[in-house]
Amino acid sequence: MRTVSTDDAPAAVGAYSQATRTDDVLVTAGQLPLTADGDLLDDESVGDQTRQCLENVAAILEAEGLSMDDVLKTTVFLDDIDDFEEFNEVYSEFFDEEPPARSAVEVGRVPKGAAIEIEAIAAAE
Repeated sequence: MRTVSTDDAPAAVGAYSQATRTDDVLVTAGQLPLTADGDLLDDESVGDQTRQCLENVAAILEAEGLSMDDVLKTTVFLDDIDDFEEFNEVYSEFFDEEPPARSAVEVGRVPKGAAIEIEAIAAAE
């Protein structure tokens, strides 16, 4: 296993890596709606926060020569499940014809007061 890091996604803010990779699989850490410069978009709509989370996932994948088409599964943490429709509308822009498996759950709180966090598992062959 090796760690993955790119300046095109926000730096890890704790004792974790942006992602880890084996020969076959890449696993991202949960991506918050943070820009690569570290600006938190917690005052933006759930749709805009979703877009930033997924752009971060895409940047990590691209750093390893992968794309969103390689994603096998995502896990989505929402602080309010009533935001599901707005989240799903933006999410579907990133995964259209053959979307990955997905779990989406409401949690008590998302780190840094964000409305959403998204992590992904991708095939890395």
